[in-house]
Amino acid sequence: MALSLVLAALALRSGLALRRTRRGSGWRQPGDVARHVARAKPAVVLLALGFLGGPASMAWLRGRAPFGSAHGRIGLVAISLFLATAWLGRRLERGRGRPLDGHALLAVLALLTAALAAATGFVLLP
Repeated sequence: MALSLVLAALALRSGLALRRTRRGSGWRQPGDVARHVARAKPAVVLLALGFLGGPASMAWLRGRAPFGSAHGRIGLVAISLFLATAWLGRRLERGRGRPLDGHALLAVLALLTAALAAATGFVLLP
């Protein structure tokens, strides 16, 4: 999950750079959007896979309720935000609407929530 969060942070960084250029402070280079998408898509897939592994680990390996901890509940919010961000990003990629500000806001919230989930997960380590 740490690698997934680093990849998500890199995608956020490149996305915020795109936002700055769209707002008129900077120059967009060829390939900036493709670079952002190339980081964001694998990050969301890895985060989703890691999220699925968490409840499975709690239920089958530890014999605990899958969402019985703060880490699980915060992780559920984080993955929901990441999936909503990905959904809006997909709409942008396909040219359906212009939900740019919503996409950026959800991305920031998703990464902050994921950082909180990571912090609360330390108590669950063996």
